[in-house]
This record gives sequence, structure tokens and C-alpha cells, in this order.
Amino acid sequence: MSTQRQRVETLFVHGMGKEYLAVPIRDGERLFQAVLTLKETSAGPRPGTFRIKRDSTQEPRSPEEFVEFARGARRIRISEQTARADRKRVQEMLSGYQLDAKVVRTCRLCASSGRYSPITSETAIETGREQICPDCAFSELERELSYAGGVTGPAEDRLKDLLLEVQNLERITNLLKGHLDPDLTKFDEISATVDEIDPVSVSSLSLHPKLQNLLEGRFDDLLPVQSLAIENGLFEGEDQLVVSATATGKTLVGEMAGIDRVLEGEGKTLFLVPLVALANQKHEDFRDTYGEFVDVTLRVGASRINDDGNRFDPGADVIVGTYEGIDHALRTGKDLGDIGTVVIDEVHTLKEGERGHRLDGLIARLKDYCEQRAARGGSYGGAQWIYLSATVGNPDWLARKLDARLIEFEERPIPIERHVTFADGGEKPRIENRLVKREFDRESSKGYRGQTIIFTNSRRRCHEISRKLEYSAAPYHAGLDYGRRKSVERQFANQDLAAVVTTAALAAGVDFPASQVVFDSLAMGIEWLSVQEFHQMLGRAGRPDYHDRGKVFLLVEPDCSYHSSMEGTEDEVAFTLLKDEMEPVRTHYNESAAIEETLANVTVGGKRAKSLNDRMIGDVPTTHAIGKLLEYGFIDGLSPTPLGRAVTRHFLAPDEAFKILDGIRKGNDPGAIVAEMELHESEQQ
Repeated sequence: MSTQRQRVETLFVHGMGKEYLAVPIRDGERLFQAVLTLKETSAGPRPGTFRIKRDSTQEPRSPEEFVEFARGARRIRISEQTARADRKRVQEMLSGYQLDAKVVRTCRLCASSGRYSPITSETAIETGREQICPDCAFSELERELSYAGGVTGPAEDRLKDLLLEVQNLERITNLLKGHLDPDLTKFDEISATVDEIDPVSVSSLSLHPKLQNLLEGRFDDLLPVQSLAIENGLFEGEDQLVVSATATGKTLVGEMAGIDRVLEGEGKTLFLVPLVALANQKHEDFRDTYGEFVDVTLRVGASRINDDGNRFDPGADVIVGTYEGIDHALRTGKDLGDIGTVVIDEVHTLKEGERGHRLDGLIARLKDYCEQRAARGGSYGGAQWIYLSATVGNPDWLARKLDARLIEFEERPIPIERHVTFADGGEKPRIENRLVKREFDRESSKGYRGQTIIFTNSRRRCHEISRKLEYSAAPYHAGLDYGRRKSVERQFANQDLAAVVTTAALAAGVDFPASQVVFDSLAMGIEWLSVQEFHQMLGRAGRPDYHDRGKVFLLVEPDCSYHSSMEGTEDEVAFTLLKDEMEPVRTHYNESAAIEETLANVTVGGKRAKSLNDRMIGDVPTTHAIGKLLEYGFIDGLSPTPLGRAVTRHFLAPDEAFKILDGIRKGNDPGAIVAEMELHESEQQ
């Protein structure tokens, strides 16, 4: 065997007790593994035996063959893990052949497996007992991840990046046990940004004296987004789509325009939100702020089947309502009077499944109502429309579709830190307890304690978590009565509570001045949060008048989902939400949604139904929908039948209507019919 044939780049030697592992390496690949022993001679240590490993056997070779490999190697390296005395013996043996060997730091795990893996202070990973190479550290991490239930690619990539960054395996594996190492949990920081916008002074406004005096008693200058809206025709009747982050003052834009027009006798204000709980809260806010000089009423239509109209005064100056509550009034032909201003809060709801197409239909029907009223003569000239949202991925497109001027303000008043850590459902309350305590024990430069909103996916979980928190906390969800929710709001505002635990469903309207948001779950019911919903919720962290910065913590359970119908796992969803851009707001129609909205448009508009469909955001297949309505007996020509009126009055999808009809025809008990529908719905989920 010639020296040229045996030439290798590196001959690696690693001591293993009384034997040495010898590995020749060429082009980065090991040629084989061999076992070498040394013997003592009068000339010093010399190769004793040399055996090449073949699977489970060892093939004896001439000791001179080892010498030939050593002479042909460009360099000889001995692992630092080899005992000092054994290293000296190898070096003494090699010097007998006029060969030099250098001792290098290597990964012990690699060396024991016959792999040459030198490590330096830049590449070594600390394990608590020794330093190993990144590849072996990754293998150890993957073993730990398998014990934790396994994580998806994005989460594993994140942990491996952190491992290379901090070079400490124990710190990374501690993350999987719920340790809150801020250097590791921090995913990123959304910087504070301030657009240079000259503020409009409140004293320069020419509003109705009652509103002018109220605002001057509260502010000297308006916030930037409010100033932008005024500069772009807010008080000249311009329809506007106002897109700006949470806590930047969007809501006051709609309030100023609406209340001023009410006081000037230019029609009433409708302030519409997606959820009953949010409507209740906004109704209370309007009464507290403007109740001395305007009448405020509530229209929620809390039940799809029964709406008795309690508390609703259609003659009031301000109607606060849910989308469904006002839509019900239109579908049943109620007279809402002259409407001067319509504020649609959370307009990004247009992209949601069932609620999206109903909002799309409501906007079209309400615009038609205002136009028809104006066409009948008199001084009424129609309504001004103001759409509000913190989260729109396609604001220019949406503004065009709504025929509104875009007011977009991207300021983030204070920075937000976003953190990710891992924990199973049982560990999460323990981590939440630590986060709540740590935050409440801190005071901002503005003199406020840190307070926390914990978002979870069920009412039961709200109570479970709040009971386990050591500092004062309370559950907050739509299942609590109105008085209880208001009590929680007051306690939080007075800093008597360290935390509230609420459902994701209330994220849009929870108005707590919290410095920290914790995601106990990334689900809303049995569906994962959308990017819009996620940004809406994390935007609740930090208020410029209270806090120096906001903090957001995602507590992620590896390999977890909350229902069999959910695609992906919580760790996968977490990094999708953190990295994805805002989704576009568009309304999509399946056959059922198209039939439901077309029936509502026929009920409200009769022969104008097609033009109502055409003005909606989503594309509605009108001809097909009309054909189905005729086939089902929901309409006769372009008029609703009694059956059609009943279906649209109760917001029933066609399949729901048919189930009820079938049950009635069979003489089934009404309770049994409802139970069967609920069972079918749960199975579909």
C-alpha cells in the first residue's frame, strides 16, 4: 500500500483507556476507524496492534500500516480529551518517526464515535458538564424536544438559532420547562415610531358648544390620527377608513363626528361593533361621556330567535349596537330615523367567516336605507361613514371598495417586546403567576404598576387561571353579567387588580390599560387566531400615558391543538403569527352565505336586491342565489315569502332552515330540533 495511496488530510487520534481510536480523514470524510495499541520498546513507545473496524468485527493489520498513514498525513491531531499521559505516549511514539502531533479541543461525543470535530470558544456548546460541538448539541436538543412532545420546524429552528447564539444547551432546554430567561424568550421588539404630524389644538375646532367645551376640558391637542382625520375632511362629511394601532385614539374620530352632527340636528349616530359585550361596554362609555346632552340607546339583538327590543329606543340620538342588532332592525322593517353618522368599529371583521358576510350585507343594506330615506325628500342628506380598524393588510384596496378616504397612521406610541416560551397546559398557570407578579411589582416612570391581560380560549379556563394567580385577579368574559364586568373594569382601572383573564373573543374591545399581554392559548374557541386577531390582542400591551413599554408573552405548548379539526400545532402557529404579514381584508362567499345575504337584500330592497348585491365588498353570484331562493320557496319573484321572512329575520342559513322545517313536519319537539342542530354544528367543527 503506497504512501501516495494512503495520503490523508488529517489523522485523528483519540484515547479510550488503554487503546486509541485512529481515524484517517480525506476530503472531509473518514476513510475508516481503527483501534491502535502501543507497546514499549528499547527505543520508546511503538505501534503494538492495529485493527480496522468492520461493522461489529475488527480486522488485524500490520502496525506498520498505521505508520504509513501517519507519514502520509498532512497533519496529525490528538484529542484534548485523551488523558495527558496517553497523549505524551502518542507524541513520543510519533516523534520516533520524526512526526509531530498537535493536541486540539474536540467534541468528546464526536471523538468517541470516531469523528474529528475540533471546537473553539466560538463554536463550543456548554452542557453543564463539558463542551460539545453544535451538531452533537443539536442531537441532544432534539432528544429533549422528543421528551417534550416534539415541536414543529419553525419552533425547532428558533431553538437551534438560540443555541448557537448563547452556546449553552442547559439554558435552551430550560425554556422547554417554562424557565423565563428574558435573553432567550425575547423574539423581537416592535419599536416605537412617531410620525411627524402637527397636532390640531382642540381650541381651534368649531364644534357645537357642548361638545367643544367637553373636549377642551379633556385635551389641549388632539392625537395624530385624530388630527389627520380632521385635516382630511372629517367635519366636512368625508367618509373615512381609519387604520391605526390600538390605543392611538381612533374611536374619538367617530365620536367627534357623530356627536357633533347629532347636536347640530344632522341626524343620529350609529356606533356598531361585532360583539354584544363590546356593545354593552361602548353603550356605557357613551352614556358616561355624552349622556348629559344626548340620549343613548342599545340595540344588540342578543338572540337569533328572540329579540324583544328591550332597552332599545329607535328615537335616541345615539344607537350603540351590534352588527346583527342593527341588521335585524333593517330586516324587520324598523324605522331608524335620520342617520347622520355610521361608525363601523372593527371593520376588519369583514374577512371573518360567518360574521364577515353579514357585516358586508349590513353595510350595503344600511347605505340603501339612508339613500332611500334621502330620496323621499326633506332636509336629510344621508350619512357619513367612518370605518375603524387597527389591523388591515390591504387598506388602500378596502378604502376604494368602501368608497372612503384612507386615514392611515402607523405610529406605535411605545415599544412592545414580544417573547416566546414553551410550556404544557398544566405548567402555564405557574408561569403566568410569575409573569403577573413580576409585572405588578414594577412601577413605570409615570407612576403606574404593571398590569396584565391573559388571553385564553374558554370561559372555564378564565376562572381556572384567575384562581391560581397569587396576586389579585379576576375572570372577564361575556358569560359574566354586565355589573360584574363593570366592577372588574373599575378595579383594574384603579389598579386594584394585577391581572384580568379573558377570552380571545373579547380581544377587540377589552379596554384595560395593561402593560403586559400573555397568551395562554393561541386559539379562539376551536380555531387558531388569525394574524389580525393576534395583532389586535397584542396591541393591548402598553399605553403611552401609563407605561414605558409593553410586553407580550406567548406560552406555547409543543405539539398541541385544541380540537381535532384544527390544522397545525400551537408551536407552529406561534411562529406563523409572529412572522406573517397582516392578512388582506376581503369577504368571501360560499353558496350558503350568498343565499343568506341575497335573501336579506330581497327582504329589505325588493327589486333593488341585485344593486345591493353589486355594491357589497365580496363577489356574490346573484343569479345563482336568486335561483336557489326560488327553488327553496324563500322568495316569490323578488319578494320574500312568509317562510323567507322568517328565515332572514332569524339569520338562518338555508341548511338550518331546512332542518327546522323537517323537524316541524315530523312533529319533533322544538328542544329536540335545536339539540340536533347543535349536535350537527359541533360535528362539523
